[in-house]
Amino acid sequence: MFRKLCIFLLPAALAACGGRVSLQSTPALTVVQTSSLPAPNREDLTAADRPSLIGPLDTIAVDVFNVPELSREVQVDASGRISMPLIGTLDARGKTADELARAIEDALRGRYVRNPQVTINIKSSVSQVVTIDGSVTEPGLYPVTNQMTLLRAVASAKGLTEFARVDDVVILRTVNGRRMAGLYNIAAIRRGLYDDPAIYANDVVLVGDSPQRRLFRDFISLSPLLASPLIAIFNRI
Repeated sequence: MFRKLCIFLLPAALAACGGRVSLQSTPALTVVQTSSLPAPNREDLTAADRPSLIGPLDTIAVDVFNVPELSREVQVDASGRISMPLIGTLDARGKTADELARAIEDALRGRYVRNPQVTINIKSSVSQVVTIDGSVTEPGLYPVTNQMTLLRAVASAKGLTEFARVDDVVILRTVNGRRMAGLYNIAAIRRGLYDDPAIYANDVVLVGDSPQRRLFRDFISLSPLLASPLIAIFNRI
């Protein structure tokens, strides 16, 4: 696939040097003639079956057997942490209920409770999340609201790191069952050169360098030459 992507990018880059970008599709990649990623449909927004993992803003019930002072309902904060008496802060994000229960038992054992027995129940789960990875201060899963945009998503992750590449931002999305990618320049959005794109549940935002982003290194190498977002469908990944 990557060899085909290189073949695709060369004529596009040469055309850009002449003042105009001429993009052509290949069997591996289909260029979409649009200025923004299409919105996903209802089926795309429904996450596939997965283990019940605790995530940001979920509400969980913690039951410590025979210690009612420690039993309570807790909401996971936006960064995936919970706060418990005696224990302090624990990272709950990405854990199953059993895994978090064992972590609480380990923190209580010996110092506070001789033989702690903890049960965790997930009372409510926020499934509408976006994954933000790469050169942001706090990568992770973040809840999606109706007003979320790329700039707001980055702000949710506590902003860009010091050496983040603002011209190197990819949004991955599934639309009608097809994997799509949009290449954006945050500096251009801030200058008002084009609209701040909307973010939807199950989107993946990759800022600058990350293991996933490197899969698109040839795709991204064209970004400084583009005056607007580049939207493409990956026929095979």
